[in-house]
Amino acid sequence: MSLGRILLLAVAVLVIFGVGQRVLDRMRLTDRQALFFITLIFVGGLIPSIPLGGNVRVNIGGALVPLGLCIYLFVRAGTAKERWRAVIASVLTGAAVLLLGMYMPNEPEMMPFDINYLYGIVAGVIAYVLGRSRICSFIAGVMGVLLADCTQAILNGINGIPVNLNLGGAGAMDAIVVSGLLAVMLSELVGTIIERVTGKAESHAEIVDGRQVLVNKGKGREK
Repeated sequence: MSLGRILLLAVAVLVIFGVGQRVLDRMRLTDRQALFFITLIFVGGLIPSIPLGGNVRVNIGGALVPLGLCIYLFVRAGTAKERWRAVIASVLTGAAVLLLGMYMPNEPEMMPFDINYLYGIVAGVIAYVLGRSRICSFIAGVMGVLLADCTQAILNGINGIPVNLNLGGAGAMDAIVVSGLLAVMLSELVGTIIERVTGKAESHAEIVDGRQVLVNKGKGREK
């Protein structure tokens, strides 16, 4: 079993036992929604990728479901500023992953580790640095990997190199899962450390009864 699927199972167990509820709250997700998306990614990753024509294919669990989750979180983001930050962070993360790929060996199978894990780790760290919030970091981590793969395929086509794109398939799903989870974990870890050092809880926007409310230490005030 790949690292990505192992991480999905581990997260599912933590969600079932109520661990990480604060993270889910910050990401505007319920336990059931989180388990639903985890199940779709896990099962969808086992289904053969869908051919789109030529040598281009897309995987349900590795691309379509993560993309759908990012769109859902993007819509649920509390402010326009957070949405813009998610977009910018996704583009810059994708650029960083693409640049990293250009300096990787032409025969990555000769490396002592799966190169997709490296992509996932790099994307996750950069996504956190640029995204900061849980939602922005997750979106940037996932979309950064997807954008990098799509851009590389386009560049290959422009340069006359045969395009063989399996978006979200094979090891790409591992990179996406590692990147998204690592970005959220870093955001939560650093956020918790800052709260303990400063003694102040982080504020985050939520939509309550159609109104945007700033939540802080369990209290809300209308903006």
